[in-house]
Amino acid sequence: MQVSSGTSVSTVCLEEAPPAAWRRNQFAVTAASFIGFTGFTLVMPFLPLYISQLGVTDVGEVAMWTGLCLGVTPALTALLSPLWGRVADRFGRKLLVERSLVSFVLIMSATAYATRPWHVLALRSLQGLFAGYGGLCLAMAAESAPRDRMASAIGTVQTVQRLGPALGPVIGGVVAGLVGLRQAFFVTAAFYAIAFFVVLFLYREGRCPPVASAARAEGALGFRAVLRLEHLGLLMAVLFCLQLADRSLGPVLPLHVGALRVAGDHVAFASGVLYSIAAGAAAVGHHLCGRLIRRVSAARIIVGGAGLAAAGAGALVVTSSLPGLAIGLTVLGAGIGAGSTAAYAAAGLVVPDGAHGTAFGLLTGASLAGLAVTPVLAGALALVSIRAVFVLDVAALLVVAGVVRRFMRPRALAALT
Repeated sequence: MQVSSGTSVSTVCLEEAPPAAWRRNQFAVTAASFIGFTGFTLVMPFLPLYISQLGVTDVGEVAMWTGLCLGVTPALTALLSPLWGRVADRFGRKLLVERSLVSFVLIMSATAYATRPWHVLALRSLQGLFAGYGGLCLAMAAESAPRDRMASAIGTVQTVQRLGPALGPVIGGVVAGLVGLRQAFFVTAAFYAIAFFVVLFLYREGRCPPVASAARAEGALGFRAVLRLEHLGLLMAVLFCLQLADRSLGPVLPLHVGALRVAGDHVAFASGVLYSIAAGAAAVGHHLCGRLIRRVSAARIIVGGAGLAAAGAGALVVTSSLPGLAIGLTVLGAGIGAGSTAAYAAAGLVVPDGAHGTAFGLLTGASLAGLAVTPVLAGALALVSIRAVFVLDVAALLVVAGVVRRFMRPRALAALT
């Protein structure tokens, strides 16, 4: 098969596929994302309990080991996501996603046999070396879908990546109660195995020549070339700031709820409900962006989403009631959800076919960097004032809105019509 100059390998593959191929691919990456993200949160929320079962009795040491285990994976993933994205552009995204899911099956199974806290830390570090399938699924959804469905495809995958973690802890609590925490890791491994088979049998990249040789023939873009693409660096900063505001809730929200004179035995329940409200609102924002972006430019949605999220964070600064927190978190979550989907969709418009893995790897790395930095920053600010964390969120979101409005040209990122 001849590949004409200026036509990417991925475009040719998709053109040869049946008309409904992109819908099947969309279902595959959506289902795999939902199953995988749900499986991950079956056990991770209960990691402190598992650490304590490994012989750590001091509460401070349990917290230290838990923090290290939870932080090392996203930190390593943030560093390596661009590299894995680059490899995926050369050798195929499906192969890289399958590699990641298989490694998760093995690592989660091995974690069930851990006898020391450092065993868990080592395995979580190894997991960080092979993680990153979430960003690759976004790249697969973006490149498989027609241009006018790209934002909708990205939004759908992001929606299930939000809903999975909302359901995972509930399912995990039931599983842990039935079979125990150690055996729950095998259940998580089974979830990843199911996700692997979904991708293996349902996702099709098309019948093409070897991607590596074809990519070399066309002069695949390197990291520097991808970073120089219009607005990509700005979009990385946008996703970092949105993640910063989104994840700042984790270390301080229960403390803020407790400060509102909520009875001690109700703090955990109220905090859980509020987390679910924020996650659900973000999922709605992801979904609505996919529809709105057909009529409004991605740049304007980012500005509007960041401004809306800033208003929600501002409500958290001034409110002194649970209903006020619920309203503020609803607005904050919806704005962040819409803004982040628009940012990925905007990247999809400027990234040429065949470079989506590298570009989305860079974007995912920026987002995960926000995830890694936020707990430390929020914890330090909370020493001064819990509300200071929400003030920082307002400032970061307003900066995002202002900078995008000033420097991102709407015509360059027109509505997907």
